[in-house]
Amino acid sequence: MSGNHQRYADFIWSVADLLRGDYRQSEYGKVILPFTLLRRIDCVLAPTKQAVLARAGELEGRGLPEQAVDRMLRDVAGASFYNRSPLDFGRFTGDAENVARNLRAYIGGFSGGAAEVLDRYRFDEQITRLDEAGLLYLVTAKFAEIDLHPDVVDNHQMGYIFEELIRRFSEISNETAGEHFTPREVIKLMVNLLMAPDDADIMTPGIVRTIYDPACGTGGILSAAEEHITRYNTHATVKVHGQELNPESWAICRSDMMLKGQDPSQIILGNSFVHRGHADKRFDYLMANPPFGVEWKKVQKQVEDERDTLGWAGRFGAGTPRINDGSFLFLQHMISHMKPVDQGGSRIAIVFNGSPLFTGAAGSGESEIRRWILENDWLEAIVALPDQLFYNTGISTYFWILSNRKAPALKDKVILLDARECWTKMRKSLGDKRKMIPDERIDELTAIYKDALAVAADADHEHHAKVKVFPRHAFGYQRITVERPLRQRFEVTDATADAVAEAKAIARFDHRDALLAALRSLPGTACGTKLEFAGKLDAALAEHGLSKLPAPVEKAVWAEVAVGDPEGQLQTDRKNNPLPDPDLRDNENVALISMNSTPAEREAEIEEYLRREVLPHVPDAWVDHTKTKLGFEIPFTRHFYVYTPPRPLEEIDAELRALETEIQKLLGEVTR
Repeated sequence: MSGNHQRYADFIWSVADLLRGDYRQSEYGKVILPFTLLRRIDCVLAPTKQAVLARAGELEGRGLPEQAVDRMLRDVAGASFYNRSPLDFGRFTGDAENVARNLRAYIGGFSGGAAEVLDRYRFDEQITRLDEAGLLYLVTAKFAEIDLHPDVVDNHQMGYIFEELIRRFSEISNETAGEHFTPREVIKLMVNLLMAPDDADIMTPGIVRTIYDPACGTGGILSAAEEHITRYNTHATVKVHGQELNPESWAICRSDMMLKGQDPSQIILGNSFVHRGHADKRFDYLMANPPFGVEWKKVQKQVEDERDTLGWAGRFGAGTPRINDGSFLFLQHMISHMKPVDQGGSRIAIVFNGSPLFTGAAGSGESEIRRWILENDWLEAIVALPDQLFYNTGISTYFWILSNRKAPALKDKVILLDARECWTKMRKSLGDKRKMIPDERIDELTAIYKDALAVAADADHEHHAKVKVFPRHAFGYQRITVERPLRQRFEVTDATADAVAEAKAIARFDHRDALLAALRSLPGTACGTKLEFAGKLDAALAEHGLSKLPAPVEKAVWAEVAVGDPEGQLQTDRKNNPLPDPDLRDNENVALISMNSTPAEREAEIEEYLRREVLPHVPDAWVDHTKTKLGFEIPFTRHFYVYTPPRPLEEIDAELRALETEIQKLLGEVTR
C-alpha cells in the first residue's frame, strides 16, 4: 500500500479513538467498515444525486413495474446502486439532534443491493448503540471530513484502503480471523503459483478473465487475483465471482467489490454445497481457502442426494469424504466449475491441511476422490507451506494446484514443492500466526515453480532438494489381501462345554442340556482330522439322545473344538480348495505400475509381487484377488524425509554422566 492509501486508512481508523471504551477492539470493524462504505457511496453518487431525485419524481405515480424503475434509476446514477433520499453526509452534520433519524432515512433510500449489504452488517443496531453512547454524531462528522470521491480516490485506491481496514479488523479479532481472513502473503503466493504458467497470456491486450472463490470470506483472494492480473496488464478486464456463508463476511466482501467497481451481485450469500449461486458459470481461475476439518453434517442429505441421483452428472460422482471433513467437497465443487479444455480450460488453487493428502484407506471416499483427480490428470502440484501461518491454527498446510490444461511437459506428472522452511519469524504473534513468508521468498518460490522440472532434474541446483516430480501413478497402490491356509486339530477340554454354552445359537437350542452333557463326556479327546473327531462327537451325541444338530448349533460347536495348528489338518471347501485362516490374513500395498493398466495386467503385477516378496517367506500363501482395492494417497513428508543417524552411544553416555554430576551437585547444595 502506498503512503497516500495508508494516510486515508489511518484517518478512517482514527475513528477507533472515539469508540474506545464503549466498544471492544474486536468490534471496531462493525462501525468503521459500514461507515466507510456509506461515505464512499455518498461520494460516488453525489454528481448524479439531483438527477436521480428528479427522475424518481418523474416516474412516481406512473404505475411502472418496480424493476423497470430500478433499471432507469441505475442508468441515471451511472452505477449499480442509487439513493432516492435527498439527504447526504453534509445534511447529517448540520442537524446533530436528528442524526439517527436522518441516517436511517438516508439508508432507507438506497436501492436493493446496497441496502442489503448494510442490513447484513446489522448497521441499524450500531446506529442505536452509537446514539445511546452519544457517539453517533461524532462518528458521522468524522467520516464527513474525508473526501472519497472517485476523482480523488479511484476504485483501485479505494480497494487498497478497504483491504487495509479489513486486515486491521481481522488481525485484532484473532479469535475469528482465521475463519474469514487469509494472511496476505499466503494469498500472494497462491495467486503467483496459480498464474505463473500464464504470465505471457496475461499480457495479451484486452483479455477478459473470470475468477471464482466458493468460500470467499472477506474477498481477499479475489482482490489479490484481480490485482495480480491488472498489475501486469492495465487493459485487462477481470470479473470476480464469489460465495460466502457468513453474512458479515459476505457484506464486507460485497462492499469491497462495490468500492472497486466490480459487479457486487456476483458475490452470493449462502452455502456453496446447497445453494449454487453460480451454477451455470465456468471460470478461468478458481481459488479458495475453505475452513479446515469442518464437518458437513448440516448439508449431508442434500450432498448425498446429489451424489446418488446425479452421479457423474453432478459434483460428487467420485464419492464423498468423511462427515467430519468437507475439504474435498469444496474441491469437487470447484472442479465442476472448470471451463472445458476447448474453451480454454481452467486452473485451481486451494488451501488444505494435511488430511486430504492421505486420509482414507483404499476404496474410501477420500481415496476415490484422489483417484478421480489423478486419473483425469488434473493434479499439477502440491506445495507444502510453513506451519503457524494462519491466525487460528498452527497446523501445517498445503496448496493443491489443479488444471485441465497442464503444460505438455507436465502431462502425467505431479510436482511436489517443499516450502516448509521458507519463512521468517514475526516480531509479534497474531493469534496462532507466528510466521510469515517474506516477499523475497515468494519471488523465489514462484521462480522455482515455473522451472520445477529443470530444478528437479538438476542435482546441482541450489533448490534441488525442495522439488520432486513424480508420474501420477506413483501415488496409486493396490491393497491386496494375502491369505494362508487354515490348518486345525480338534479337541475337547474342560472349558469347551462352557464356551459352547455362551454361544447365541446354543441359548435357543431346545436340547441344550443334552448337547452340553455330551461335550462334557469327551474331555481330553483330541483328533488330528475332522472326520475322526466327527465320529467321536456323533457317538457322544447319540448316547445323549441327539442325532443331527441344526446348522447354527453345529457351527457353534465346531468353532470351539477346532484349534489352529501349523501342523494340523489342512481344511478345504467342497471343491477341495484350501480355506483361508482369518488369524493369518495379512494386507499389503503393491505399487501401481501404470494408470492405464488393465485389470489383468494389475493382477499379473500382484502375482509377481507375491512370488518376489511373499512366497520366499511363506510358500503356501496366495492372494484373494476378489478383495483387492485400488487406492491413492500422497505421502508428501515421506518423499522429503531425510534420515538423521542416531548419535553415537559414547556421546549419549557422556551427556548422561554430565547430567548426573550436575544433579548430584544441585542435590548437595539443597541438603547443606
